Amino acid sequence: MKRIIALNGAQGEGGGQILRSALSLSMITGQPFEITGIRAGRAKPGLLRQHLTAVRAAAEMCDAEISGDHLGSQELHFTPGPIRGGEYRFAIGSAGSCTLVLQTVLPALWFADAPGRVEVSGGTHNPSAPPADFICRVWEPLLARMGIRQHTTLLRHGFYPAGGGCVATDVTPVKTLRGLQLVARGDISQMKTEVLLASVPHHVGKRENDTLAAHFSLADQQIQTLPGDRGPGNTVSLEIESAHITERFIAFGEKRMSAEAVANKLVTEVRRYLASPAAVGEYLADQLVLPLALTGEGEFTVAHASAHLRTNIAVVERFLPVTFSLVEEGEMTRVTVQKKG
Repeated sequence: MKRIIALNGAQGEGGGQILRSALSLSMITGQPFEITGIRAGRAKPGLLRQHLTAVRAAAEMCDAEISGDHLGSQELHFTPGPIRGGEYRFAIGSAGSCTLVLQTVLPALWFADAPGRVEVSGGTHNPSAPPADFICRVWEPLLARMGIRQHTTLLRHGFYPAGGGCVATDVTPVKTLRGLQLVARGDISQMKTEVLLASVPHHVGKRENDTLAAHFSLADQQIQTLPGDRGPGNTVSLEIESAHITERFIAFGEKRMSAEAVANKLVTEVRRYLASPAAVGEYLADQLVLPLALTGEGEFTVAHASAHLRTNIAVVERFLPVTFSLVEEGEMTRVTVQKKG
């Protein structure tokens, strides 16, 4: 009988990432786990709909034995079985993030017995999670360089708080995993913006783009007007294509916040990224930890090693025979992973 890994959900920043990473790694390694204090660091602790959907999705894909899978639960026991490919559909039932559910189960499908397709309905553009376009444009090209073949399609936009969106990902099991070296972004080739509007006036998008154009040299500015029933919703994204990496940053429109104020939030975030020589932004760093750990080799640089990043690393090291090192080098941190021994 395999030992049960005991996790404290209040560790570090105490968010849902501890649970999501544990589910992914339990499925992949076959190691059962139990977690207490789920999301103890949040204003509303315990399992929300998106976390419960992730738990049940993971359980369905590997015939896991589970207990504690109910809304508000702060404890969960999870014993996995073999990972199965095939087609899966899950509905969050709120504007909870589709992408966070996907990112919980997709790593397991990399090692499934057959190709898989996962479709999740809920929120596709949520301020507390990577949006679907970030997955498609930033994360997946890096996964491809590591030998991971998956393709995500945004089927229908769904903004917070209404939801109603849908995202699907097709996965082919991995043959060979490779490490990744992302220590410098290289020269910037172009920067471009994209504004999404749903039940929001067109002039809002134009003002957001104009604000960004006053600060950056933009190769392209797009405004996409979505059907009214997809909203209300507004996002503005800025994508930076560099020699070694594409990064994408996003800001969300809010009630009683001007278009200029929304765009200026994005300006601040992009300038912070460009001020450092680091290759990877703060949020992408979080998404690279698990796939890099599975390869057992690689490194990246990030301007700021967040509590979220450090917490995720601590969870990964409980499941896999790898060790991470974080070394500060001037205005950035070098994050390296290698196999133990």
